Amino acid sequence: MAVVVGEERLAPANGIEIAYQEIGDAGDAPLLLVMGLGSQMIHWDEEFCGLLAERGCRVIRFDNRDIGHSTKLVGAPVPGPVMFVGGGIPAYDLREMATDAVGLLDHLEIERAHVVGASMGAMISQVVAIERPDRVASLCSIMSTTGDRAVGRPRPTAIGAISRPPEPTREGYGEAAIQISRAIGSPAYPLDEERRRELGRRSYDRSHYPAGIARQLHAITTATDRTEALGRLRMRALVMHGTEDPLISLSGGEATARAIPGAQLKVFSGMGHDLPPALWPSFVEEIGAHIAAAQPA
Repeated sequence: MAVVVGEERLAPANGIEIAYQEIGDAGDAPLLLVMGLGSQMIHWDEEFCGLLAERGCRVIRFDNRDIGHSTKLVGAPVPGPVMFVGGGIPAYDLREMATDAVGLLDHLEIERAHVVGASMGAMISQVVAIERPDRVASLCSIMSTTGDRAVGRPRPTAIGAISRPPEPTREGYGEAAIQISRAIGSPAYPLDEERRRELGRRSYDRSHYPAGIARQLHAITTATDRTEALGRLRMRALVMHGTEDPLISLSGGEATARAIPGAQLKVFSGMGHDLPPALWPSFVEEIGAHIAAAQPA
């Protein structure tokens, strides 16, 4: 089946512009993909999106604010080292980023969508579900946590890897992508270095904007514990996590699944803090079955 890949477009949302792209049939079940810290929509690989589209999903991937082709908050304060300990007042928080996502759904005239988030994107997705449960057909939280500082704790080496600024060149971004993948990726699955390097280069080509990444990180470190609010959700929820995640340890995913009533937890052995291609068929199967079960009879 040929999968339709739409053009990248800009949507007015929450007073800014959000860059997005649709993959799949417009008549299929809307699936909103929310990516993590410093990661542009292209980190939802087009091939992976195509597999989801083949399962009957209208896939929508987008750039969060302050990254990619979405609005940059030029002039907003850029946090210093305080962002790593959660002090100070952020330029925006996860709730504001969740409102961006809902604004994109408004623009697309989508009443309810299945929402899938990875890492920070899952935190944003959780907030969308908490604040606007009427807009969420189902929730899938991947390699993330609840905001409770006692769970999902990172290894110091992982923090060091993601906080080291890359050389501000196209090749520097390519090499940094490799180094980060070696530090936080999935040890049980081979790293395709050339593929990863090219993704780093493409990210540089689309947007080199370190200030936005710093502000996104500050939104994470100042977020409050969502455990109690997650306990009030009444929707189908799937939590996926890897046993070898060094950036958000498995306890974060386990706590998320415990917090959401009736949530299903799927643990992948040997998976780190990435989405290795070897696991795409499994991810698609889990997400596809999850969405099918959430669809009205």
